[in-house]
Order: sequence, then structure tokens, then C-alpha cells
Amino acid sequence: MPFSSQHLFFDLDRTLWDFDKNSELTLRQLYSQEELEDQIGDFSKFYEQYLYKNAHLWKLYGKGKVKKEELRYERFRSTLKHFKLNDEPLVERISDAYVELSPRQTALFPHTIETLKNLKSMGYNMHIITNGFQEVQFVKLENCLLRSFFDVIVCSEFVGKNKPEPAIFNYALKQANAKPGSSVMIGDDYHVDIAGALRVGMKAIWFDPTSKNEFNYEYAISGLEQLPILLPKLLLTN
Repeated sequence: MPFSSQHLFFDLDRTLWDFDKNSELTLRQLYSQEELEDQIGDFSKFYEQYLYKNAHLWKLYGKGKVKKEELRYERFRSTLKHFKLNDEPLVERISDAYVELSPRQTALFPHTIETLKNLKSMGYNMHIITNGFQEVQFVKLENCLLRSFFDVIVCSEFVGKNKPEPAIFNYALKQANAKPGSSVMIGDDYHVDIAGALRVGMKAIWFDPTSKNEFNYEYAISGLEQLPILLPKLLLTN
């Protein structure tokens, strides 16, 4: 019997879509396009500073302390300011181009497509819960040929709450007509995806490609291809 009443909720960035690789490819392109090497030097200096600023702002956004538009521009403004570049037109050009180009990159984690095909053939209902911006997440899904695998796609800005807030998980469960006990959240961020899902009674699998498993979580995988084997065992547990 197919698992018709069992639901899988995937995070998108850093779980299926290789955010870090796609982001770096885009930034390298823009760095060259804007001839920033002449003013800053090697790309690695810029990239290291951008990662630091971006991560800090995303944490603030997750807590509701920074607005979407502020994050979008401030991550580049503060990065460039670090290199004593106070050029607002440049900030706007890079910010707008990044949002336009980045979601069109197509790098996925290994075995993404074959795993999703396998899970679909096993009868699982599959969905997305993401904290990413709505307009770019759908572009990613379409360009990477992932959209057809998922029934419900929930973006945090539509709900008004970010993971790990219970509201976004409960909203997704309701939209999918799914029960928490027969639903599994799969994501890369232990605090946001795993702890958040467990808090509302869902099961969860932590995607940890580094295999460090620093939280010693029982249901951790280093590769997506492990999901078809682990899921039936996990969903049998109470």
C-alpha cells in the first residue's frame, strides 16, 4: 500500500538547492561584471566579508528584526562599506542583479532528482517549507525542474512567520491536509528545521552533508539518497 497519508516537507535552500554554490557562482559573475577586483582585490576577500554580513542579517530577519528590502540591500551595502566603497548606485545594481540571477542557477545537491523520483514512486506526498523570499523560491523550483514533485509550497513571508515558529509548520500541515505524526520535515538547519518541526509533533530528518552531527541527533543523513531507506523506519516509530 502506498504511503498516501504520509507527508514529507522539505526545506529548499541548502537541502535540495545548493545555495552556497549557486550564490558563489552569481557573486563571482557580478564581481567580474562590476570590475570590483580593481578596487577590492581578490574575490575571496569580498566573499568572506559578504558571507559574514549576510548570515548576520538573515538571523535578524528570522527574528523579525530586519525587513526583507533592508536585508536585500544592506548585505551588499555593509560589505562594500567594509572596503571603503560608499557607492549607493553600485549597491543597488549588485543587489538587484543578485536577486535576478541567483535563483536562475541550477546546482542541486547530489541525488536530488533521483531521490525525489524514488520517493514519489513510493507514494509519499511532498511539499516545501522555506524561509526564502517567495518570488525567488518559485524561480529556483521551476529552473531546476523540481516544481512538479511538490504539492504545497509554503514561503514564510506569505505566512508572516519564519521557521522555527510553530505557526508556519501548522499552516503547512493544514494546507497539505496532513497530520503531524505522519509527517516528516527534512532540512539542513537543526534549530530552524528540526527543532521547529519536532515542537509541533512532526518527525524530522536532519540533512547534514558534513556528517559532523554535532547535536548527536538520531535521524541524521549525509546524503539525500539515504531518505528512501530511513523514512519507512522513522514513520513506523511512535
